[in-house]
Amino acid sequence: MALLVSLAVTYFLYNRIKHQYALKSQPVRIVTAAKLLDPGTVITADYVTETDWPVNFPLEGTITKPQDVVGRVALFAIAAKEPIREPLLAAPGAVGLTVKIPDGMRAVAMETNDVTNVSGFLFPGCHVDVLVTFRPDGGRDSMTATVLQNIEVLSAGERLQPDPSGKPQKVKQVTTLLKPEDAEKLVLAANQGTVQFVLRNGSDQTQDEYRPIQLKDLQTFGGPPSPTPVAVKKAPPKSPNFYEVETFDGPKKAVVKF
Repeated sequence: MALLVSLAVTYFLYNRIKHQYALKSQPVRIVTAAKLLDPGTVITADYVTETDWPVNFPLEGTITKPQDVVGRVALFAIAAKEPIREPLLAAPGAVGLTVKIPDGMRAVAMETNDVTNVSGFLFPGCHVDVLVTFRPDGGRDSMTATVLQNIEVLSAGERLQPDPSGKPQKVKQVTTLLKPEDAEKLVLAANQGTVQFVLRNGSDQTQDEYRPIQLKDLQTFGGPPSPTPVAVKKAPPKSPNFYEVETFDGPKKAVVKF
């Protein structure tokens, strides 16, 4: 009887565990990319497919309905057969460059040339300082001032991503990501004189204070101007102190100084 009872209990537990494991191992259908999606791509029906994904390996942000993906914009590159997840997509209704503008920020486009865009090496994602050369108050002397530091480049021309090969790109416009008050500074600077972008190391997050440079600073040949020499009047030397001693040599009298 004990043997029969143990066999019955074992059989019952085995079937229960087997059933639960079967439920957990059943796959779920999720939406994946049918081919490579570049950042900024508007997803259409031919870009998506469905794939079985095991339930016991959950992936956060997966999408189960293709219609929830069609029409949205990819924020990041999505490889073929990779699950399309919510963090990789822009909000519904966002199109083009607007998908890369965070809340509270602004995108400002500036005209560039081969000099101001650092010979085509201003890529989306790099950081720059903004300098402006102008004549304050209509004066004769020009000055150059740093008006903005560590500004992110959103796009170069129409590209939202840099060239994978790293080749320079000659573009006519560069769009930067700015706070509203910094956007006002950049527009004002562009109307005052010549704007120059200065490329900086991507890991350099420092922001220092620099005084504007004027024309007279270029005439010092790399060093501060020498101070004007001042003539110093020297006091006349004091006469040395002597001791006078009267000496007698017989009838002769003399005065000797020491």
